[in-house]
Amino acid sequence: MRFIYIFLLFTSLLFGSLKDKSAIVYYGSNISYPMVGIHDYIIIQPDLTNVYTHGFKTYKDKIYAYVSIGEIHPHIKEYKLIKPSWVLSENKAWKSKVLDIKNREYQEFIFKKMIEPLLKKGFKNFFFDTLDSYQLVSKTKKQREENRVALVKFINEFHKRYPDSKLIINRGFELIDDIHNSIEAVLFESYYKGLRGVNLEYSDVSDNDRAWLDIYIDKIKSYGIDVISLDYLDLKDINSKAPQVIEKLKQRGLIPVVSNRELNSYGLSSKNPVKREILILIDENVIDKMYQTAHLYTSTIFEYMGYISDIKNIQQELPKIETINKYAGVIIWLKRDYNNPKKLYRWIEQVKQLGKKIVFMNNFAGLENSKYLKKLGIKYKQIDRKRGSILYKDKMVGFEVDAPTSMLSDKIKVKDVKKNILVYKLGKKKKTTLSAITSWGGFCYENGCLTEIDQDNLWIVDPFKFFTQALDLKELIVPDPTTENGKRLMFSHIDGDGIMNRVEASKNKLSGDVILNEILKKYKIPHSVSVIGAEIDKNGLYPKLSNRLQKIAKDMFNLPNVEGATHTFTHPFFWAKIKNDNLDPKYRLKVKNYKFSIENETKGSLDFINKHLIKKGHKKANTVFWSGDCAPRVNALEYLYKNSILNINGGDTTITNNNPWLSFIAPFGIKRGEFYQIYTGAQNENIYTNEWLGPFWGFKKVVQTFKLTDKPRRFKPIDIYYHLYSGSKMASLRALKYVFDWALKQDVMPIFTSEYIPKVMDVYDVSMANEENRWLITGFKDLKTVRIEKKDAGVDVDRSKVLGIKHFLNHTYISLADKDSYILYLDNEKYKDQNYLISSNAKVTKYKQSNKSKTFYFDGYVALNIEFHIVDGCQVFAYPKYFKYKKDKNIVTLDYKKSKKAKIEIKCK
Repeated sequence: MRFIYIFLLFTSLLFGSLKDKSAIVYYGSNISYPMVGIHDYIIIQPDLTNVYTHGFKTYKDKIYAYVSIGEIHPHIKEYKLIKPSWVLSENKAWKSKVLDIKNREYQEFIFKKMIEPLLKKGFKNFFFDTLDSYQLVSKTKKQREENRVALVKFINEFHKRYPDSKLIINRGFELIDDIHNSIEAVLFESYYKGLRGVNLEYSDVSDNDRAWLDIYIDKIKSYGIDVISLDYLDLKDINSKAPQVIEKLKQRGLIPVVSNRELNSYGLSSKNPVKREILILIDENVIDKMYQTAHLYTSTIFEYMGYISDIKNIQQELPKIETINKYAGVIIWLKRDYNNPKKLYRWIEQVKQLGKKIVFMNNFAGLENSKYLKKLGIKYKQIDRKRGSILYKDKMVGFEVDAPTSMLSDKIKVKDVKKNILVYKLGKKKKTTLSAITSWGGFCYENGCLTEIDQDNLWIVDPFKFFTQALDLKELIVPDPTTENGKRLMFSHIDGDGIMNRVEASKNKLSGDVILNEILKKYKIPHSVSVIGAEIDKNGLYPKLSNRLQKIAKDMFNLPNVEGATHTFTHPFFWAKIKNDNLDPKYRLKVKNYKFSIENETKGSLDFINKHLIKKGHKKANTVFWSGDCAPRVNALEYLYKNSILNINGGDTTITNNNPWLSFIAPFGIKRGEFYQIYTGAQNENIYTNEWLGPFWGFKKVVQTFKLTDKPRRFKPIDIYYHLYSGSKMASLRALKYVFDWALKQDVMPIFTSEYIPKVMDVYDVSMANEENRWLITGFKDLKTVRIEKKDAGVDVDRSKVLGIKHFLNHTYISLADKDSYILYLDNEKYKDQNYLISSNAKVTKYKQSNKSKTFYFDGYVALNIEFHIVDGCQVFAYPKYFKYKKDKNIVTLDYKKSKKAKIEIKCK
C-alpha cells in the first residue's frame, strides 16, 4: 500500500500542471485563441479585441476585460469625457491622470461609460487595474481610509449590479476583508521578477518586498480566492528563465504568469499551450493569398497534422518579433525576391534566437543575391544551367512522383546540413543541393520538393515528413471535422443558380421542380438549399415567374429535411471589387432600382427568406453560400460574423483518378483578418462538367473525389455540392442520383451544412497542452472528434470521460461528449477492457457515466445504426427496442428500422 501511495503521489506531481489553474495577460491585438484558450483566466485589452470572432465567443466566459479604475491615460477614448474636477494628480511614470474614486459622479461614469458599453459588446468579466493609485495623492491616514472605503463600496456595487460578471482586481490588498465575496481572484505584479524606475527596467524583487507581499498573499488565500502573480522578463529570456520562476511561484501556491514588460507577447504560466500555428510569409502583391501555392499546397497538409496556417503578406510588414513565440515554425514562400535582404536577414536571426525553425520554399527570398545567405551556411552561385543527374535522394523522395533523373539548377552548397533530401551532380566535380534540412530549418529550392507536370504541381518530397522534420513539429492530437462518433460526416448543399431553368425533357417543368421532387423529397437526409434573391424576387430578373419560383422555394425550405440559405441577392461575381460597400453592376446580376450593399446581399436576403418563404416553427435560414469567385474579403466576412451568420463555399477540392494529387485537395478554409471563410468539402458539378458545357453526367466523378479524400488519409467529409440547374438535364439528374445512392451506402453520419461549418470554426480555435501521455484540449463548441494518427492508438475512455474510439486504417478517432474541455489519457490497452461507443450515425445529445453504467441519448436524421464495444458481464438496454441486434465477440451492433432517436444503457454487474 505504501508503494502504491508513493507511486500515485509521484504521478500526481509529475502530471499535476494540466489540472493546475493558469492565466495569461495579453495586451496585444489579433489574439491567438489556440495560445490563450487553455488558461482559466485570460486578461486582455478590450479595445484591441475583436468580439465578433468565433474564438471570442468560444472563450468569453474566461476572458476578462481590462478597465483602469484609479487612472486614465490620454490615449483612452473616454479621456475626453473626464471632468477636470475628477482629476487629482498625474502619474508621471505612466503619463496618466489620477482620478478621484470618492466622487460619486466619476463612479457612475465608470459604470455607464466604461463597463456597460463593454457588456453590450459581449464582454462578461472584468479586470480592474490601478486600484492603488489613490496612494499617490493621499497625504494622511484619513484620506487613505476615505479612498479605501470608496473603493470597497464601488467594487461591492459592481458585484451587486452585475452579479453574472466575474471580477479580478490588481492588488487592492487593503480591501480584501471587505470585498472578498465580490471578486474571483487577485492579481499582483512582481514576486520574483519585476520592473523598476521611470524606464521600467527588468529587475529582481528583493526579499524584503517579497516578505511584505507574503503577508497579503496569505490573507487572500485564507478566503479561498485565487492569487495570480505576474512577473516580468525580457522577451529573449522568457523561454530560458521563465520555467524556473513559474515553478517557484507554483510552490508558493500562486497562479504564475511570466511575460514581457509590454504584455504584447504570449507569456508562460503553469499550463502552456502547444503551438499550433505556422507563420507563412508570401508576397500578396503578386496575387491574392487564396490562389497562392503556399496556401493551396501547405494549408491542407498542416491542417491534417493539426496545425493552422497563418499566412501574412511580407510586403506589408515583417511580423513583430514579440508575436513570433506563438508559432510552431516559419515558412517563407515568395514568387519574387524581398526588396530588403538586410532587414529580412536581421528578422530571421531574431526568429532563430527565439528557437523557431525556418523553411525557405521556391527560393531564398532574395538572400541568394546578397552576403546574408552565406551566414546561414549556404553558398549560392548562379551558373549557366546544365542538366545534372541525381547524386543522392532521401527516402522521403518519391511521394507522388519520383525526382527527375536530370534537372537544370544553380549551384547550391550547404555547409550547415543535418540531412540532405535531394542532391544533383553538375558535371564531373560540381553538385547542387535542391532540398535539405539544416540546423535552423530547411529549404526546397525551385523543383527541390515540387515539380510541374502537365500544369499540375506534384510533390517529389513527402511534405508531411519534410515539414515535420524541418520545422521540428510536434505530433499532435488533431481536431478533426471530417468525422463524428466514428463515422464520416456527410452533408449536401445547393447553390441557388438556375431554379428557373426549363427542363429539357419537359418544358413545362422548371429545374427547381425536379430537384424538389426527385432529390429533396426522395432522399430523406439533411439538405441545405439556397436561392438567389434576384432570380425569385417579384422585382427581379423573372417577374412573371416570381410567384411560381417562390412557391418552389417555399416547398423546398419547409420540408422537414431541408434548411434554407442564401446564395446572395445579385450573385456578386468578384467580391474583391466591392468598394465602399458598393459593387458595379457589371460585376453582378443587374436588377432595376436595386441598391447594392453587403447587408442587402446577405442578411437582407436571409431576412426575406425567413419572413416570406419559411413557415413559423421551421428551422431558420442563417447561412450564406458565397457566389461568383467565392473569394469574399474582410469587409463581407466581418459583416457576417458581426451578425452571427455562417458562410461556406470556395476551395477547389477536385482530386480524381486522372489527377490524384494532393494539390487538388483544398484546406478547410482561409483566414482574412480575424475571420475565416469556410471551404466546401468538394467542388460542384460545374467543375466536373467543364463549366456546364458537358458531359452533363460528369458529376459522377465526384465519387472519385470522395474516395480519394477518404483513403489513405481522410481529408474531407462527403459534401454533395451542386446547383439547382442540375435538375434541368436528364444526364445531370441521373448523375446526382448516382452520387446520392453511392453516398448513402457509405459508413456516414448525415448532418446539415450549418452543423458542419461551426465544427471547422472550432478547429481553428482549439487550444491544447500536453504532458507525457496526457493532453488537455479545450474549445469544443460543435466539434466532437479528435484524431490520433496511429492505427491502434487509444485512450482511457472512462478516465478521459469520452464517448468512445473508432479505428480506421491508420487513424484512431476519439469521440467526444458534450463538454468544451477534456484531459485525454492516452493508453493503448486500457480501453480494451472498457465499454465505449465505436460508431453511430446520430449525434449523442446527452451522456451519463458512473462506475457501473453508461447512458447514451442518440438523436439523428436517419434510422439509427450504433456500434458498441461491450466487455463481458455487461448488458445493453435500448429504448425503444432495436430492430436488429448483432454480437461478434465484444462488438455489439444495434440497427433500427425507423427510429432516429434512442436511449441506450450499458449496465455492468
